[in-house]
Amino acid sequence: MDLQNFFAQEPKAALGFSGGTDSAYLLYEAHRLGAQVQPYYVKTAFQPAFELRDAQRLCKQLGIGLKIIEVDILSVKPVQANLPDRCYHCKAALFGALQAQAAADGYTLLIDGTNASDDAGDRPGMRALRELSVRSPLRECGITKSQVRQLSREAGLFTWDKPAYACLATRVPTGQALEPQVLKQVEQAEEALSTLGFTDFRVRVFHGAARLQFPGGQVEEALRRREEVQKAIKPYFQPVLLDMQER
Repeated sequence: MDLQNFFAQEPKAALGFSGGTDSAYLLYEAHRLGAQVQPYYVKTAFQPAFELRDAQRLCKQLGIGLKIIEVDILSVKPVQANLPDRCYHCKAALFGALQAQAAADGYTLLIDGTNASDDAGDRPGMRALRELSVRSPLRECGITKSQVRQLSREAGLFTWDKPAYACLATRVPTGQALEPQVLKQVEQAEEALSTLGFTDFRVRVFHGAARLQFPGGQVEEALRRREEVQKAIKPYFQPVLLDMQER
């Protein structure tokens, strides 16, 4: 099966849209193929502001209206407690809310951007998707992450080389309760590092300190710009630690 066949069989669907590379390409293809696919962005304390901006920008580029659903994800006890199965409970809550809104809007099918490279055994949230009968066209059609990036680039989508982004909750050690203020501090600290030109890094919480993880050659650059990095993070975390193991 390819996407043309998928959307010929399922011409109307609601899409869980994150603004990331995969869901952006899926929305583009659905729109190109003439399917009636409505994107929904679920806004929580776990998504930084730039994710919503990217989602809005992509939808504007395609001429598609974006619907935003706000969910108080920290009101879900296992999620707020940051238990080992947090991702499952989070995904169940988010897509449960999305499914309810989509049904109210007349959509019986819910899809997401999971691709064929995603390992179901490594993503506990996929169990929630199966339980809610969420379908993943990219995965069903055997389209991998590298293919998504290549096809997105050819289509002129700005998301083609967007780094994979795990939600802010992943910055806090499992078992440490998730607090809105700490999540906001992480978001602000990562935004500060972005303005310095760093990319695809993580600011992780470590006993109240910020533990910075950088990819590849950026570790050396972070050391060279140590004072600049410390100054950028200082308003949000003290002390600031550099993880010498590349991300």
